[in-house]
Amino acid sequence: MKSAALALFMAALLTTANAASRAAPYDVAEKDIATLQADLSAGRVTSAALVRAYLKRIARLDRAGPKLHAVIATNPNALADAKALDAERKAKGARGPLHGIPILVKDNVETGDPMPTTAGSLALADNVTGRDAPAVARLRAAGAIVLAKANLSEWANIRSAHSLSGWSGIGGLVKNPYVLDRSACGSSSGSAAGVAASLGAAAIGSETDGSLVCPGSINGVVAFKPTLGLVSRTHVVPIAHSQDTLGPMTRTVADAAILLAAMAGTDVDDKATLPADEVKADYPAALAAFSLKGRRLGVLMPAEDDPAFLAALSALKGAGAEIVPITDFKPPASELGDKELMVLEYELKNDLDAYLGGLPSSKMRALADVIAFNAQSPRETALFGQDLFEAAEATQGLSDPVYIAARDDLKAASQDALDRLFASYRVDAILRPTGSPSFRIDVVKGDGDTGSSSFLPATAGYPHLTVPMGLVHGLPVGLSVIGQPWADARVLAIGHAFEQAMPARQPPKYLKTLEDDPSVQRAFAPLGASAGTH
Repeated sequence: MKSAALALFMAALLTTANAASRAAPYDVAEKDIATLQADLSAGRVTSAALVRAYLKRIARLDRAGPKLHAVIATNPNALADAKALDAERKAKGARGPLHGIPILVKDNVETGDPMPTTAGSLALADNVTGRDAPAVARLRAAGAIVLAKANLSEWANIRSAHSLSGWSGIGGLVKNPYVLDRSACGSSSGSAAGVAASLGAAAIGSETDGSLVCPGSINGVVAFKPTLGLVSRTHVVPIAHSQDTLGPMTRTVADAAILLAAMAGTDVDDKATLPADEVKADYPAALAAFSLKGRRLGVLMPAEDDPAFLAALSALKGAGAEIVPITDFKPPASELGDKELMVLEYELKNDLDAYLGGLPSSKMRALADVIAFNAQSPRETALFGQDLFEAAEATQGLSDPVYIAARDDLKAASQDALDRLFASYRVDAILRPTGSPSFRIDVVKGDGDTGSSSFLPATAGYPHLTVPMGLVHGLPVGLSVIGQPWADARVLAIGHAFEQAMPARQPPKYLKTLEDDPSVQRAFAPLGASAGTH
């Protein structure tokens, strides 16, 4: 009898444990797309449960707790979309690796959900277009779920030369999840911070110059700026057609390759993408087939004074790569930076006027309308003005010889500088630190300087990847991999191989300030009772 009772008791205990296990909430923190997809396929979780889990995490970390302000709006359709994809999975199987995966979309990219696409500005608070940008449509066709729109530097950081990265009139200021009083950089601030904090499985960001790779590096995530023309920019709030591009932001290079494979392709409404269908590749397969052995990787700066970069190069060398010092590189002259700004101002006026003029319902029909709106909106100008908008409005159109000369000189100088390095050193890619660790948020002085790794690939239109390569006093830094045009698969493969050789990403700790770190507190404290005496 005793043994029978014990058996019944153990069976009941096991049943209770199994029920508790089934009822336990699914933990989405730090899970990559392959893990999520495996758990979806095995029935350990549903897409609806993933959406609920991410929404709870947004409520806990973004709206409360550290209040990251990485998310502007959650998608009211996300749960219904997830349930439909769950039903489709059950009836037909998964479409592919993105089936039922919730992602964040930067809020300068239109989605067909009942959410406005605002670029963070109150001027576009009513901009509900009811249409997907082609890049979003491709992701949705692959099975991705638009979970939420991500906060950003307002107007993608082009409103003022004195702007504060990560701040928008609608979304407030994005905080860096590693150390909350440090900048999340911009303009894809919310996309990067949201991925770092696992508020979504992945995110879409955009870059004109540095807006993917700077927040990627500073928030400890992977960010990839593809070759200009690989991904459509249609229905994206523009800055400049000669440099704008969308790109994935993820916690692994493999995840970035999955998103890029879905996003890439020709869009007849974006002439820059006409070659895309011919040149795009199976990016996840390219990672699996790649080896660093025999690959020549050019190093654009000395590594002796950068321990994290030195460790990254050592890991790459240990995996078989040949490290090639580039000894005759000269940083871009300041005149090129001036020409870039001129090009951006001219194209901003032309491209934003065209975008606003084509909106279905917004009251903003041209840049001049936005300038007038901001002038009457105290919240918009509480921290900085709109000097770049005003300079853009004063430009004379894209037929102006001044613009044409600056555009052509800038593109030629940037492409020639990179092409010469690739040819003379016979390298597969160029490596450098993406930038320095994050700077303190400063409403008086504005943004700090993180370095200029983005300038040449941004102005040339070449692919640029950043991959986490470690922490400096608890702040992430990234390794940049810069490639030749349309060599996106190779750039991703090199980044993936580095990631395997030296896994460097660590989850954020949400410190209020670096001074809260115990090691820093100990160093700041006097040494015992005798401190200050001799």
